[in-house]
Amino acid sequence: MSEAADVRLLVPGLAAWTAVASTLGLTPTSRAAAGVVLLVLALLGLGWLRHAGQHPRARHAVLARGTAVSALALTAAACGVSLAASGAHGLERSAGTVRALADEGASVVLTGRVVSDPRLLPGRSGTVLLRLHVRSVAGRGQRSLVRTSVLVFGRASWTSVRRGEQVVAPGRLAPAAAADDVVATFTARGPPAVVGRASWIDRGAERVRAGLRRAVRSLPTDARGLLPGLVVGDTSLQPPELTEAMRVTGLTHLAAVSGTNTTLVCVVALALCRGVGLGRRVRLVVAAALLAGFVVLARPEPSVLRAAVMGGIGLVALATARRRLAVPALSAAVVVLLVADPWLARSYGFALSVLATLGLLLIAPPLQARLERGLPPALATALAVPVAAQLACTPVIVLLAGQVSLVAVLANLLAEPLVAPATVLGLAAALAGVGWPGLATVLAWGGGLPCVAIGAVARTLAQWPHAQVAWPGGATGALTLSALLVTGWLAGPRLWRWSAAHRPLAASGGVLLLAVGVPLPTAVAWPPPRWVLVACDVGQGDALVISTGTGRAVLVDAGPDARAVDRCLTDLQVRTLDVVVLTHFHADHVDGLAGALRGRRVGGLLTTIVDDPPAQARHVRRLAARTGVPVRAVVAGERAQDGPVSWQVLWPERVIRAGSVPNNASVVLDVRVAGLRLLLVGDIEPEAARVVDTRLRALPEGPRVDVLKIAHHGSAQQDDRLLADTAPELALVSVGAGNDYGHPAPALLRRLAGQGAVVARTDLSGDLAVVVTGPPGERRPSLATSGPHAGPVGGRR
Repeated sequence: MSEAADVRLLVPGLAAWTAVASTLGLTPTSRAAAGVVLLVLALLGLGWLRHAGQHPRARHAVLARGTAVSALALTAAACGVSLAASGAHGLERSAGTVRALADEGASVVLTGRVVSDPRLLPGRSGTVLLRLHVRSVAGRGQRSLVRTSVLVFGRASWTSVRRGEQVVAPGRLAPAAAADDVVATFTARGPPAVVGRASWIDRGAERVRAGLRRAVRSLPTDARGLLPGLVVGDTSLQPPELTEAMRVTGLTHLAAVSGTNTTLVCVVALALCRGVGLGRRVRLVVAAALLAGFVVLARPEPSVLRAAVMGGIGLVALATARRRLAVPALSAAVVVLLVADPWLARSYGFALSVLATLGLLLIAPPLQARLERGLPPALATALAVPVAAQLACTPVIVLLAGQVSLVAVLANLLAEPLVAPATVLGLAAALAGVGWPGLATVLAWGGGLPCVAIGAVARTLAQWPHAQVAWPGGATGALTLSALLVTGWLAGPRLWRWSAAHRPLAASGGVLLLAVGVPLPTAVAWPPPRWVLVACDVGQGDALVISTGTGRAVLVDAGPDARAVDRCLTDLQVRTLDVVVLTHFHADHVDGLAGALRGRRVGGLLTTIVDDPPAQARHVRRLAARTGVPVRAVVAGERAQDGPVSWQVLWPERVIRAGSVPNNASVVLDVRVAGLRLLLVGDIEPEAARVVDTRLRALPEGPRVDVLKIAHHGSAQQDDRLLADTAPELALVSVGAGNDYGHPAPALLRRLAGQGAVVARTDLSGDLAVVVTGPPGERRPSLATSGPHAGPVGGRR
């Protein structure tokens, strides 16, 4: 019988994690002070134990209370060290020259080292995002030497820089949010000047990564996107629809660097070393060297370091054959990582990584033992591993998505055996690509075929009926599901024995559960599964949310009321806005912006080219400056890709003086998502609508759309030709109840009904969610609502 895991040291690690996560919003001084107090308490506890142990009369107290005191002292020490480090990091951020200049919004010239690969920022055409470790800053007439990190927003010219290069660039600083892991954001005002080469380590790693990219060029689409993700965490080539399918099926962790991948590579190396007769110490040195090489190859960023640490914990368990050591190692690793980077405490990737590792250490072994009573050992192991990881991670997934995948265990069961050959052969292809491209291509095909199968598993299971079921999101949903899972785990064996002895009653209870219990989560959950667009009920105004992934979205307009748009985004569990698009500056589209930005990460702000009304435009820019959000105007012809969502800007291109100038300057977006086409037109009037219609008819795919957001809250000022040519299946009207404008116009409603469109109104039905239905190639929109008439409404037949 294998020895049980030692869970006693798990509490200090979890307590430190909770303490850091819950205090990141406090001032650095408060965090540091709390850490010092806890360290003092820990020392007092240890001092009491030592003093009492030296006195015979007090030894009975030590025996009675010593275990509890030592546990509390260790927990206080872990929390104290983590909080003190968090405070120190915060003080370093807030006290520097860069932060002071950022608070002023100063124009500066930065010199620093590029510490991440440049990538196009989701949702912002032509904008590049990267991290820069600043060595010097020149601004306000003086030059200072510093050591801090900023997040750079640059133009397309920044894609040419490489990680590790020294660059000089002019631009403007803005303060980062308190919970961000950088001091400031930096909007570059031109191309960077490269003044120093990358180190030989960075150049070597880039050669290996480039060799892998060349090797996968001839592979099928899914393999070309998945294999670099498995090997070096590069998901830039992954198709958006595959990303969504892997999210639905719980396979997202396979397409990124994880502790499982690192452990797998090291296990193969250990097996080879064992085969040639190397001793345990030599094997551990080889494994450690491989882990270090992996960190360099996949980039020493927080997610990669986290994966390496978790992989190292797996090696501890494997190399020592003592599972008792793994949980204390995990707890220590959590504390060490939090000391090094306190912002990991609020990282969902960190949470999923730790919980998956914990599930494999604590849940998988007893589950495997139970399964082996009726299954062959190999099958029991194959089932226990994905089930354990999924059970441990499900509450966090629900917290993010408000949904539970019913196919995740099956998907992982089918995909996990394919990961080993894909990862090992992919790594071999990357290494061979440096000097032997032909061999690299052959090896890449060997690793790519399992990736094709993984993609097929994800795409197939994602289309199954009820692949996902809705569940209340947020902390309440996560805690409820956690309680149910723990109850089921503890009571499962007893219930199984009872059901075997009372089969008729158990069968009746199962039928009752299916008839009554299963529909309950889907009846109360919002948003509905597979939603792609939500028109928020914000009164007489517009606020449209386009889903770009779990907890992420693009916001088009922010409505007139900050509380209303904040409520809508909170209900949708949106924590990151990749971009906010303000179609024009009228109050009913921009006055709620503060609510949208509140407590969320925002990648950027896109606006129309016409700053009218001027007061509203100035208000938006001041708010963006205070929150460190870059602002840029867009024009017709721009295109962007944001995860599974792509769009092109159809308008504006020039100022139309007829009609309302601000309304006719609205940004018009032609959006593609999940096989649907959405047309979002702001408040354009007939003058601009005619130009938009002409451009739609000139496109190869023509003007037909699946969903049309009706302009100007359904006013009578519509272009009949645009309505006829677009022929929407669903027409969304964002309008306030009892408004004084007569919106929506009865004639418009009759026109849309005559075309066969389903018309949905926020004043009657609350938030309106567009949901994808049908198999690939036959996608159709349907409607779900949150208001008094909530429920699914089918599209046009």
